[in-house]
Amino acid sequence: MTRWNGLVGALAIFVLMAAARAEEGNWPAFRGPQARGVSATGGMADHWSVTENVAWKTDLPGRGWSSPVVWGTRVFVTTVESTGPIEEAKKGLYFGGDRAAPAEMQHRWKVLCLDLTSGALLWEKTVHEGMPAQPIHIKGSYASETPIADGERLWCLFGNVGLFCFDHDGNQLWDRPLPARAMRNGWGTASSPVLHDGRLYLVNDNQDESEIVALEAASGREVWRVARDEGSNWATPYVWVTPTRTEIVTPGTGQVRSYGTAGELLWTLRGMSAITIATPYEHDGLLCVSSGYVLDKSKPLYAIRPGASGDISLAAGETSNASIAWCQPTAAPYNPTTLSVDGRLFVLHDRGFLAAYAGSDGRELFGPQRIPEGRAFTASPWAADGKIFCLNEDGVTSVFRAGDSFEPLHTNTLAEDDMCMATPALAGERLLIRTAARLYCICQPKTVSATGKPPGIPRVKPEIGLVGPARRERVYFD
Repeated sequence: MTRWNGLVGALAIFVLMAAARAEEGNWPAFRGPQARGVSATGGMADHWSVTENVAWKTDLPGRGWSSPVVWGTRVFVTTVESTGPIEEAKKGLYFGGDRAAPAEMQHRWKVLCLDLTSGALLWEKTVHEGMPAQPIHIKGSYASETPIADGERLWCLFGNVGLFCFDHDGNQLWDRPLPARAMRNGWGTASSPVLHDGRLYLVNDNQDESEIVALEAASGREVWRVARDEGSNWATPYVWVTPTRTEIVTPGTGQVRSYGTAGELLWTLRGMSAITIATPYEHDGLLCVSSGYVLDKSKPLYAIRPGASGDISLAAGETSNASIAWCQPTAAPYNPTTLSVDGRLFVLHDRGFLAAYAGSDGRELFGPQRIPEGRAFTASPWAADGKIFCLNEDGVTSVFRAGDSFEPLHTNTLAEDDMCMATPALAGERLLIRTAARLYCICQPKTVSATGKPPGIPRVKPEIGLVGPARRERVYFD
């Protein structure tokens, strides 16, 4: 009996450890848990190419710059498919990408679910079909908002169309249509929803009627709605849980605003650049907020203390006050969100520079350094195993040591004819990179058997997708 109890206890511990490991492998939202972009497990591959350490790659229909999200063994992605040809985008920052009117052709707004281990398409749902109501930038997409998942449900937001809730088997549970509203320069929408304690929070800042809305996640029922005196911006909000309260931090072009969970305004911060895109997050007890439009002289990077109240804006010439621990007034990037690793804040600039600052006081560790052969960075950087990874629009990932000095290590290159703007997902030991054409799963193969081959299956096998026309190439693992 004692031995049996011991076996049961050991089994229980194993199950709990497996469950904890599975939980660590989830990547449920944009930039993962706490929006930090840092691997919780380690053990990821740091070298890859179109063939090396590619567990699988699956072609995706349409176009979408939303990030993939992962729960358990399921990968969720959104996309929008056009019935006709779309304009080809150039890479890099440039003028002339604005469009005054949407394309005059039918589009299909879709949600896809793939198997994490094989890349097989498990299900595909079309949530809307019709003509786009608003234009987008030539480099943009109608599926730029990243979904969000928990252990039961998946929520997918498509700007100017609606919010859709599914279970993990693809059954639609509810939806909420969204009115079409004009965005600055016709650039389209991008702010993703956030989830906390059974509620979804959505920020919809536009040229017509800006607002923040709280919804009951299980049903879609509106809990509260607050109007915002704000123009278009593309930043995803952040739920900041501090020792004394929970607040929803919403960067804007005019100012940062933080709301309590009942919709009450807690504090405001003026002094952002003309366009705000990056997502806030917490680092070592401080809130990191950045806004760095490339044509502005002011590109502030703030570190904010918890417990702020009222207007916490800096006076002219100040870089700190009672609520702001420090500010670097010209340090922020434009598109990418910054990255916190081991007490350091790393800043990836769109035009191919990397800088680092001490997280505690903002002290410069190294100023902007040119990334070797790097250019056109839109995706946010990520970190794993003491290294920083920066993916540019050409599909080249530059790898650096996460230290006090600028230390490039190597580069990894995917298909040169592809385009990369989506921020990758980190699911356990797997890295998911979305390009314009496909989704890659990067992973180090497991140890082969004594015969030198994986047990009973070939190393590489091209296949036709089990559902739909997508072609996949799989590398098999133990």
